[in-house]
Amino acid sequence: MPDTLTAKGRATRARIVEGAAEVLREKGVSVTTLDDIRAHTSTSKSQLFHYFPDGKDELLLAVAQFEADRVLDDQQPHLGRLDSWESWYQWRDSVVERYELQGDQCPLGTLFLQVGRGRPGARAIVTGLMRQWQEHLAHGMRALQANGLLSSSLDVDRTAAALLAGIQGGVTIMMSTGDSTHLKAALDTGIDHLRASAGEPAQA
Repeated sequence: MPDTLTAKGRATRARIVEGAAEVLREKGVSVTTLDDIRAHTSTSKSQLFHYFPDGKDELLLAVAQFEADRVLDDQQPHLGRLDSWESWYQWRDSVVERYELQGDQCPLGTLFLQVGRGRPGARAIVTGLMRQWQEHLAHGMRALQANGLLSSSLDVDRTAAALLAGIQGGVTIMMSTGDSTHLKAALDTGIDHLRASAGEPAQA
């Protein structure tokens, strides 16, 4: 539907999605009703179903996409300019800060549990998020290579995939324990690996 909406319609739909995300973060997915979302967004029932004909499940998928986009947005501007070692450490700090502020509750993960990870729409959102995140990391590594800061022989796509896997593992452990130690270790070890491949000493 978003592709067929007018600019005003897209803005209204985006407002509903953002408002729904706020309610879901505050109250939780399992107890939030469409009436809660309508009240928070000042949306009539007919208007809500105009933009989300399939009801709550369709709205939850839209919110899941919104939350997935936030994962990357929260890492900007650092994720988009990984062309120096300083920028990599700034990005590292932004990732740690984001997940420490999030704590043991992952809005995106909770949404996927509600709508079902196996649903094509949900799976596409996760796949898209991980693909974009990995592409950003690989692009940053290529920028380091272009600046002579990283070995040209490094397989950046494979290395970016490994770094992303480490981050996700660290996030999972952090949500289970409340401790960001493993996330920090995954990030620091990944950057140390990059520096070692270029003959650079690891950061103290």
